[in-house]
Amino acid sequence: METKKLDSYQIVVNKIPLRIQIYSVKGHPVPYYHLSLLNLTKETKLIIEKLREEIITEISFDLLNKSDKEGEKEIQEKFKSKIMSLLEKNFPELDKNTHHFLSSYVVITSLGLSELEFILKDPNLEEIVINNAKEPVWVYHRKFGWLKSNISFDDENKIRHFATMIGRNVDKGITMLNPLLDAHLKTGDRVNATLSPITSRGNTITIRKFAETPWTIVDFLENKTIDYWTASLLWLALQYELSILIAGGTGSGKTSFLNVLCNFFPPNQRIISIEDTRELRLPDNLHWVPMQSRQANPEGKGEITMLDCMVNTLRMRPDRIIVGEVRRAKEIEVMFEAMHTGHSVYTTVHASNVEETFARLTNPPINLPQNLLTSLGLIVVQHRNRRTGKRRTFQVAETNKDGTPSLILQHDAQQDQMDKVMEPKTMVEKISLYSGLEKEAVFDDIQEKILVLKWLVKNGIKDVNEIGLIMSDFYTGKKELLEKVTGDNSFEEDVLNEEIR
Repeated sequence: METKKLDSYQIVVNKIPLRIQIYSVKGHPVPYYHLSLLNLTKETKLIIEKLREEIITEISFDLLNKSDKEGEKEIQEKFKSKIMSLLEKNFPELDKNTHHFLSSYVVITSLGLSELEFILKDPNLEEIVINNAKEPVWVYHRKFGWLKSNISFDDENKIRHFATMIGRNVDKGITMLNPLLDAHLKTGDRVNATLSPITSRGNTITIRKFAETPWTIVDFLENKTIDYWTASLLWLALQYELSILIAGGTGSGKTSFLNVLCNFFPPNQRIISIEDTRELRLPDNLHWVPMQSRQANPEGKGEITMLDCMVNTLRMRPDRIIVGEVRRAKEIEVMFEAMHTGHSVYTTVHASNVEETFARLTNPPINLPQNLLTSLGLIVVQHRNRRTGKRRTFQVAETNKDGTPSLILQHDAQQDQMDKVMEPKTMVEKISLYSGLEKEAVFDDIQEKILVLKWLVKNGIKDVNEIGLIMSDFYTGKKELLEKVTGDNSFEEDVLNEEIR
């Protein structure tokens, strides 16, 4: 078979070095993701297999399935201790480092999610999917999209065991009577699982990885997810407390974009976020209270819905409200009522473009009165090109005085750039009304923000907390920050006059 190497890199999990190789095979439409241990000889492989046989015969199956969360670490230590004793007994000639390497490898692949534990640590992956026991595990790579891996599970019961174990860790069950599971791992990764025959080809597990390092505006600018002018316009809107609705399809990066917007919050306001699963990561210097909804327990008690959290939030004197995602009509109604009473709200919704967003909000089942939409400042649409995997800010629209949207920015896919459709009018009028700024001053403010963003990118400042402190400097000592920025000799004069086409 003729193969072509696409990429190769290393990851280390619990001091175990692993190599990832991505390659294509002529005649195969989908590239491959290959995970392998570094420096693994045939002799080492034989040792591991023999060790597995010893474990099967000498270690109780109950130990591997014990559900006592408090004793989990103790179980792993006992398990590792047993492996070490088996290694010393059968392979006394091995050195201490090799003992540790082999025992760690067997612990990871025997407890938890087996080989999935390794690829969960690959920062380049966004999704990990088990479709059934007949197919290999699929992964979604940031750069290469969907890939077939060399990991597989040849037993449907093992896939079901993984799903049961994940559910048990968050007090949720998955059974033939309740064959659907929404849960999360301790790392924050979101998990969905289904049991056959609901998915007719077998049991499934879908893991959406939680980014350990949150996306920031600098990442988005470097990746061309957004351009400087659009980013500065949104920063301006957020600064002056205009509510923003982020729309997009599944996997378009709505939540990541919401997290990026949070980079711009001022430090002297109370921010309350509401999510189903904790994904947002705000700078430490912010006055932030995160809330999380909760599903009912197996007895059907203890449920706290998104709506419950939203109603309660209005009693907590918030300056800004962030809602991870709104799905139901009542949630959206309460959210827009909050906007109408003067709260600044930021949330996401499933829709592919501005027109579809407006139609979804104003038609059944949501059926919002059109006049309520006047309290919304901007609609931002995120889009992912499924052929290339690139994510882009696709559209930005403002809402008019009658609640209808007006498109002000549109992404040109052919040129890969954002085009100005029209100048923001209603947005500028609102900012001018409440701040006293003239129109020219509003656009000067955008240019100042472009300077700061370019300086952040130039200096590679990606830490969310560091960015939070710089934003604090902008709000409390803008003159000093701009002097610092413009005093950097790497900036050219034409930065001040940057315009979007």
